[in-house]
Amino acid sequence: MHSAFVSWLLIIAFSEAAALPLAAMTSALGLYLRLGLPQPWAPATEPIPVVIYGAASAVGSYAIQLAQRSNIHPLICVAGRSVAHVEKLIDRSKGDVILDYREGDDALVENLKKAADGKPLLYALDAVAEAEKSSYINLGKVLAKGAKLTLVLPVQDYSVIPEYVTHSMTNVGSVHKESKDFGHVFFRYMARGLSEGWFKPQPQEVVPGGLGGVQQALDNLMNGKANAVKYIFRISDTEGVS
Repeated sequence: MHSAFVSWLLIIAFSEAAALPLAAMTSALGLYLRLGLPQPWAPATEPIPVVIYGAASAVGSYAIQLAQRSNIHPLICVAGRSVAHVEKLIDRSKGDVILDYREGDDALVENLKKAADGKPLLYALDAVAEAEKSSYINLGKVLAKGAKLTLVLPVQDYSVIPEYVTHSMTNVGSVHKESKDFGHVFFRYMARGLSEGWFKPQPQEVVPGGLGGVQQALDNLMNGKANAVKYIFRISDTEGVS
């Protein structure tokens, strides 16, 4: 267990701590290593439009919180049923907006262009990365020449992403390999954020039945029933476990 994770347990409840490490570090890697955006201790001094697609997801929500610390605005957040959750994280006074993907792909693409307000869209974090949900396909239609796009899952067909867009995949496992120093710093930075109250865990839902509830949770995820929530399983609640 990572030592910084252990320190989180001294600050917040275990269920809250369980909702943090992988998703939170994925968002940090995506923003700062893959997209190369200003880090919190050297915040942006001018507007940098950034698209966060899947803003209500755990990765998206943590990305918003970190971007706030880096003074990265406007944040152009794409969400659906969990708009209210995202609203609590953004700063409208600095130009942040929320776009609803449920209005359809064509409408979303147009709204993304409008949200850019004539400025080139050069940065996007795709916390969905699913062709069925058109996330990176829509982003490919609005990102400008020289833009950077990072995805949380591998893509089967990269041809839908324009050649002038540099794309990458954000894999949290890199903090145990080539990105050890980055992980060492950011796990501790997040722990400080938890203790100071400006970094908050994604809402959690403890699934009844321990490991026996995994299938139901997976079904909920596949059917789009998990909105702005991290599922937590208590192994001790599993039938037959003493």
